[in-house]
Amino acid sequence: MSQVLEPIPGPVPDDVPLDPVPVAAPRLARHRIVLTDGHEVGITIAGRGIPLVVVHGFSAEGFLYAQTLSRLVAMGFKVIAIDTAGHGGTEGLPSDGHDLREYSELLGRVIDELGIKRCVLAGHSMGGRLVTQLAAQRPEQTIAVLLIDAIVGDTWDRMVYAFRLVPGLLPLIGGALVLDSLSIVPLRDPVQAAKMIRLLIPTVVGHVTQPWRLLGPMISILRSRSSRYALNEIAANHVPVFVLHGDRDLAVPLRTARQAAQRTNGTLITIRDGRHSWLLRDPETLPAIVAQLLPGDLGDACRGALVAEGLDPHESAPDRIEAALYTPAAKVFTLSPHRQVTTIAGRHHRPRFRWTTETNGD
Repeated sequence: MSQVLEPIPGPVPDDVPLDPVPVAAPRLARHRIVLTDGHEVGITIAGRGIPLVVVHGFSAEGFLYAQTLSRLVAMGFKVIAIDTAGHGGTEGLPSDGHDLREYSELLGRVIDELGIKRCVLAGHSMGGRLVTQLAAQRPEQTIAVLLIDAIVGDTWDRMVYAFRLVPGLLPLIGGALVLDSLSIVPLRDPVQAAKMIRLLIPTVVGHVTQPWRLLGPMISILRSRSSRYALNEIAANHVPVFVLHGDRDLAVPLRTARQAAQRTNGTLITIRDGRHSWLLRDPETLPAIVAQLLPGDLGDACRGALVAEGLDPHESAPDRIEAALYTPAAKVFTLSPHRQVTTIAGRHHRPRFRWTTETNGD
C-alpha cells in the first residue's frame, strides 16, 4: 500500500525559531588513516552509538554530506563516512579498470580495521551499488541497508549493457551526475548556499587538479557484474532494505529503484520532485525519513542486532551499545572527536521534500 506522508520536523522542535541563532551541533572529525595493506583512506566520524557507515556518490566525498551526517548523529548513530577509492582523501586502486567489487572490498577492509562488528550501511548513487555489494558479501555484519538513488536494479543493469555497446554514453551519464552534484546549491537560501559552496570547494578543486581519478570508477561500472545477483543475495539473507529515490532523477531512473525494492522485498520511499542529489540539496529530508523509519522496521533491525549481541533491545546507554557492536578497543573510538558537540550558527529547517512509502511483502 502507498500513502502520502507529510514532511515531519527535523531534529529541532517546532517551537525553536528558524532564524540564525546559535545551536548545538555534533562535531565531525576528518582523518586520513593508513590500512595495514598501506592503502590511505579518508574518513569522517561523528557521534556515538549504532554504527552507520555512509558511502558517497560518484565524484563526491564523505565530508560533502556533513550537514546530513550531523543530523543523523542526534538519532543515536555513530556516523562513519568513508571516501571511496580515488575520491576525497582515499588513494585510488593500484590500476584503473577494476570491478566495483574491489571498491566494496576496500570499504570492507576499512570497516574491519576500524573495529566495527555490525552496522547500518547507507550509500548514495555509486555508493549505493558499493554497499549493496558489501551487504551481499557480509550479510551477518549488515543491520540494514539504505540505498539512496543507487545505481542498482534491472533498468540500470540494462543501461550498463548499453554503455558497453556504446562506451561514449557513460561519460555523458557521469557528466550529468557531476553537474547534478554541482547544482545542489540552493540559490534562494543564501545561508545554506554559502555552506554548500564551502563544502563543495575541496571536491571541485580535487576534480580540477586530478580529473583522471574519475576514470577508474567509470570504467569499473562498465566491467561490473549485474546488480541483480547482489540484490538477490541480500533478499536470500533477509537483510532489511530501504530504497530512497527521487522521482525526477534523470541519470538513474525511478524504475530501477522500484525494481531494487522488489528484488530485496524492501521498502521504496519516493522523494517527490527529488533529483539525483536531493539529499545534498536539502540536508533535513534524509534525517526526517530515518526518524520516521526508526519506530518501525529500521528500529526493529537495530534492536535485533543488539539482541543478537546479548544486549537488552531497550538498552540506550552508548557505552553498552558500543561494547556490543564494536570490537574491544576499536580504532574508531580513538578517531572519534573528543569534544562531541560544537556551537554554530542556526541552520535547521523543516524538510523541503515530501515522500511516499511502499512496502514490498515477502
